[in-house]
Formats: sequence, structure tokens, C-alpha cells
Amino acid sequence: MSDTINTDLLKDDLYQAVNGEWLKTAKIPADKPTTGGFADLADNIEETLMSDFDKFLDGSKTTDDKYLQEFIKYYRIVADFDKRDAQGFTPVKKSLDKIDQLKDLKDWQDSLYELTMDGNAAPVALYVAPDMKDTQHYALNAEVPSLILPDKTYYEEGNEQAEALLQVYSQMVLKLFKLAGYSDEFARETLDGALKFDRSLAPHEKDSTERADYAKDYNKYSFEDFVKLSSNIDLTSYATQLIKTTPDQVIVSEPKFYEALDDLVSDNTFTDMKSWIFVKRLVGASSLLSDEARIIGGEYGRALSGSKEPKSKKKSAYYFATGQFDQVVGLYYAHKYFGETAKNDVHKMVEKMVAVYQKRLSENEWLSEDTKKKAVTKLNTLGIQVGYPDELDPLYKKFTVNEDENLYDNDARFTHIILEDHFSRWGKKVNRTRWEMPAHMVNAYYNPSFNVIVFPAAILQAPFYSLEQSSSENYGGIGAVIAHEISHAFDNNGAQFDELGNLHNWWTADDMKHFKALAQDEIDQFDGLETKAGKVKGKLVVSENIADAGGLSCALEAAKAEDSADIKAFFINWGRIWRMKSSLEREKLLLSIDVHSPNELRANVQPKNLIDFYTAFDIQPGDGMYLPEEQRVNIW
Repeated sequence: MSDTINTDLLKDDLYQAVNGEWLKTAKIPADKPTTGGFADLADNIEETLMSDFDKFLDGSKTTDDKYLQEFIKYYRIVADFDKRDAQGFTPVKKSLDKIDQLKDLKDWQDSLYELTMDGNAAPVALYVAPDMKDTQHYALNAEVPSLILPDKTYYEEGNEQAEALLQVYSQMVLKLFKLAGYSDEFARETLDGALKFDRSLAPHEKDSTERADYAKDYNKYSFEDFVKLSSNIDLTSYATQLIKTTPDQVIVSEPKFYEALDDLVSDNTFTDMKSWIFVKRLVGASSLLSDEARIIGGEYGRALSGSKEPKSKKKSAYYFATGQFDQVVGLYYAHKYFGETAKNDVHKMVEKMVAVYQKRLSENEWLSEDTKKKAVTKLNTLGIQVGYPDELDPLYKKFTVNEDENLYDNDARFTHIILEDHFSRWGKKVNRTRWEMPAHMVNAYYNPSFNVIVFPAAILQAPFYSLEQSSSENYGGIGAVIAHEISHAFDNNGAQFDELGNLHNWWTADDMKHFKALAQDEIDQFDGLETKAGKVKGKLVVSENIADAGGLSCALEAAKAEDSADIKAFFINWGRIWRMKSSLEREKLLLSIDVHSPNELRANVQPKNLIDFYTAFDIQPGDGMYLPEEQRVNIW
């Protein structure tokens, strides 16, 4: 890692000043779409764990942990490409035949529960999640199906990327059909039907910007009213089969889609829908079959991300196996490479950041006392999870590997276990301690429904956090990330949830009006900013930008409180953590669908809003990093 700082450039472009030298020489791995920052940490963990697991695979290392033992058994099956190559498409043929033999809509309806539990796609997507307005209890939710293209905007007239991507997708699918032994005629007809059905769904779904406002996903229907949304699908039978009882309500994320359900799914569209289900299964299964199928089945994903080559057999086996046993692997990583001392140290840092936030809320000049009091209550109730969970999620205790079975059959059994566990939650008390990320994942998150912030062990490394870095550098890294996640409790989405995680307006009307005006300022600050991949959609990225702004501002206050405060070092490390080099394809994709701004803008824009940045680097009008005072945005 090059840490050469171009001091002459600091006044004009913080990101380039800190990362420019690194960017000149950084090479994106051929099997990945990006390098730098978060990706480098993930690569290091990948290398470490692959080395460890190799020793388990060859027997030179053993473990008494029975759940890790099951993982190693599974890993061994995944990595046995000789066996996978010999079996070819045979393992999945039974599942494909089951779909192909569906005669009509009634036949599909009769098989719908079984097809769902096998992990097949369906035009209705039911799932169980905490009720947004009563997070102690689970509710049945109705989501929309995933489209083939990344977002509905790709289906709009004149989208050049769409045409190119669909061509890649079509060629990939036809190759898989051929490899599986199907005729060219059957392959072409099935593909055409699948694409036609997929396209019919798009106009009725939300785009990524609309989905970014997730409080609007809460549309409550009585069960009686929900099942009336389709006369062609027996939603009563389907829902009661899944949760083993009759629910009182269903939360519908996109009513517009469900209101169109009778047009989308009918006797007239059945053949196309069946083709769509078939193609989705064919593509989805490819990663579980021969090496050739795996490589072909990844062509579309690589076109989307810009990765130049498929992963090696060894790497693909690692990612597939660890993906299935992610929490087991996470605990192994955390216990071996993180430990209790670091966990306690970072926990204290989080508490310190919460205290800073508390102070800033108390001193806030535009919030009324009533709203301020409730905001502090929410902050005081905030759950903090650092490093790794205290115990393994019980789900993983149900995973038993059958070494006499092929990979596809083991995976199918695990899919059943996962889905049965998922739907069995309905009617039970919500487990608010469940982690959504494993400890070896380089990330962090805020869950508004639980009002909890989570920092897996993997992110707690340099440049984010290190005992070898100064406290100012740590605050510019992990401190800003911690405060970013806290800020999500008060961004345009999080602000709509109370201290218990319930969707509930706790603001006065005037305060909410003021907050929305500030959020609009944040939208305007980013909207239309140019990147080499295209323009930023300010509305899509507003929640993450509010969190970045609040995170950086609060972390700065914490850094300044230290005796050894070095504000330049603080901002330089802030610029460093966003270091990244990506394929153009990935950048274009993220601009369309990702709620985060491009890394370079995350590094450069937020410091421009803070007076301490101007003082530290003597930023003056005419400098690239200068922003007129009236254009600076400060919310928290």
C-alpha cells in the first residue's frame, strides 16, 4: 500500500492527493471487479481463511467444533470438481423436469409450495419479517420477484446497457441449455418465453430510487383483502402452506405490482412464466454443477461487474462453501483473529461516539425540545453489537452434510432447512440478537427495526482501526464508520422509526419539515455530480450521504477532544478508507442501483461541509476543495 501523500493536491482534491499514487499502480484482480479499501481487507481475509481451511481439508489440522466439522465436510464436497464434472447436469435434471412437466396454471398452483421450498423463482414472493410497526412480532410480507436486468430502468426505451447485457445473458443461457443436453429449438423457445415474461414484470415494479425510501414499503392489507388481489393464484392456500396457519394481515411492499397480478399471471402467460421459472433454475443451479457449467453460469454476473475472468476452482469453492456456513466461518475467524480484547476496545469507542452524538443532539439548535428528548431516548436505547455474536445462530446447528450425496442434493436439503426455519418464525417472538452479517465480512450496518448498530470483526483493521495508528487516524477511519451507522438512526429512513424500531412519527411537524429541507439540500449537493460512469442520482444516495455527513462530523468532534488531536491526519485517513479502483462496468451498475455515492465523492464532498477542514488545510476560494459557505450542508 502506497501512503505517499501529494501535499500540493490536498487543497484541490483530497481523494486524489491521498490515493493518486496508489491508483497509478493498483491492479484489479482479473477475477474481481475492484481493489483497494474494503476489497483489500476482504482479500486478506480470503487468503488467511483459505490457507487455514486447506489444512482442515488435507487433515493436517483438526477441530473439536462439530459445526466447523460439518462445514469442512461441505467444503470438501464443493471442492471435489472431479466428481462434479463427472456428474455434469444429472443432479439438477429431476428439478428441471418437475418444472418442464407443469401442464397449466392449476398444475403450477398445486406444486407452488413444493417449488418454493426447492428454491425456485415465483411471481409472488412471500417472506416473514418483523412488522415495521410492531417489531416484537413477525408479519407476513409480499415482495416482488427479482428481474433479470438489475433495475426496471434498464427496461426503458433506449437503454444501451440493457441490450448488451441481455445479449450476454441470452448467450449464457443457450450455452447452459446445450451443456445440459436440450435441443436448440427447446432452448430458444424457453429463453424467449422467459425474457418476455421478465419484461412484462418490469413496468409494475419500483426502481432503485423508489425502493431507497423503505418506509413506503409498509402497505398493510387484511389477509382477506390481500388474497383478493389475484383470482388466478390461490394466495390463501399458498400463504397458509408456508406459515402453517392463516395470518391476519400481509404487508405489501409494492401494491402496484400486486394489483396487476391477474394480468401478469394467467392462463395466457402461463407458458412464458414456466419458461422464466425454468431458466432461473437452470442458471441458479449452474454454480452447483460441473466446472464448465459454473464458468458459463457466471458470464452474466461478470459482464455486470466487469470481472475479466471467472474465479479459480479453489476460490469458487471457498466462496460457495463459506457462503452456506457464513456464521460458522465468521465465529471461527473472530475467535482466532479478533478476540475479546479488541471487541471490548472497539465497544468502548462506540460508546464514546454515542456520547458525542448525545451531546450534539442536546445542543442542536433547530430541533424542538420535544423531538430532541425523543431523539436522545432513541440514542440511549441503541443496541451495540461488536465483533461477533455471543453464540451461533441455531439455524446452523441444523446443517448436517451427507457425504454420500452430491453437492446439488446437499444444497437442496439446506434450502429446505433455511426456508422451513424462516417461515416457522411467524407467530414467534422476534429474535432481536440475530446477526445479519458474519464476523468475517468487511462491512457494518444499522438495523432500524431493531435500533441496533453492528460492526463485524473484519472491518476492525487498518486503515479503519489499528493500535498502530494515531487516535485521530482511527477516528477518521472506524470512528467515522461508527458514527455513520449511528447517523442512520437519524437519516431520512431511520428517522421514521422510534427507539423500539417501530415505524412511528416521533417528530413535531415543524421539525420534520426542517429536516426534510436539510435532506433536500443533501440531495441537491450530490444530484447530477459527474463521474466517468455517469451522473449521480441525489435521491437514490441521500440516506447514505446523510449518514456520511453525520458520521464525519461527529467523529471529528471526538478526534478534537483527544489531547493528541491531528486534524490533518483525521481527514487524510478519511480519504484513505475510500481508496478504490473499480471496473467501469461495476461503476455504471452501482450508479444505477446502489444507495451509496461513488467512493471518490464520499471522500471529497463531505469534508467541504466542515469548517475544520478549511482551517486544517488552509482552503481558500478558488481551491478545488472550496465550497461557498451558503452551499455547505450540515444536519447532525
